[in-house]
Amino acid sequence: MTGRFLPGLSLRLGRITAGSLAAAVVGGAAVLAGQALAARHRRYAQPELGLALRATVGRADAAPLRLVLLGDSSALGVGVGRLADTVGGQLAGLLAEGAAGQLVHLSSVGVSGSRSADLATQVARALLGERPDIAVILIGTNDATTWRRAAEAAAYLGAAVHRLREARVEVVVGTCPDLGAVRAIAPPLRHLVSWSGRRTARAQTLAVLTAGGAVVDLATEAGPVFRADAGTLCHDGFHPSADGYRVWAHALFPAVAAAATMASRHGRPR
Repeated sequence: MTGRFLPGLSLRLGRITAGSLAAAVVGGAAVLAGQALAARHRRYAQPELGLALRATVGRADAAPLRLVLLGDSSALGVGVGRLADTVGGQLAGLLAEGAAGQLVHLSSVGVSGSRSADLATQVARALLGERPDIAVILIGTNDATTWRRAAEAAAYLGAAVHRLREARVEVVVGTCPDLGAVRAIAPPLRHLVSWSGRRTARAQTLAVLTAGGAVVDLATEAGPVFRADAGTLCHDGFHPSADGYRVWAHALFPAVAAAATMASRHGRPR
């Protein structure tokens, strides 16, 4: 009798386990769907209309340097209300105050919500008129959060970097930041988005280096600070605050300063 009971018990337990797993999967999918819906309909910071997209920072008698930002909302400074608090404004300030003491002509052609596929239009705008000396590209968040194929998104980024380098522009790319630090998305969806961000950043790194650009791994360089300090995010828990942009600017600055040195050595016509 015992010999007949154990196989039957095992079969019943197997069915119960399979049913539990199926229920867990369905329940988990429902949780993720609910979190995605909540994140999509959350009120996020919008671009400040008062933020100038063009500014000059530094002494009038200093050597001029043209710096342009491309990318998504972070290239515009969504989340802050002053140009000086944006990542571009803070980079311009660091370049103006540094040993070289440059006169930085700052502009941005970034568009909030952009993905890597949108960079071609931004590159065309950046190359209109006087060519920039340095282009800083901040992109990848929207690729990661909309589950774009990492290799495809990276290919668009690589093409943009190649086009800028062909125009003799130094390029620095800040790869997809640490999305595991955002507060606007709750776990477990945050963990999946974080994984997607890391995958995007890895693909970006390869594409940018292949195209001749410089890479700054923002997730590695700035992620721990963002995870530890909620003040690095603005009120929406997603976009950086002034403190967050400052952390990014300092992470980017060594590569940008090196690019400025290269630009001055090349002596590009203005």
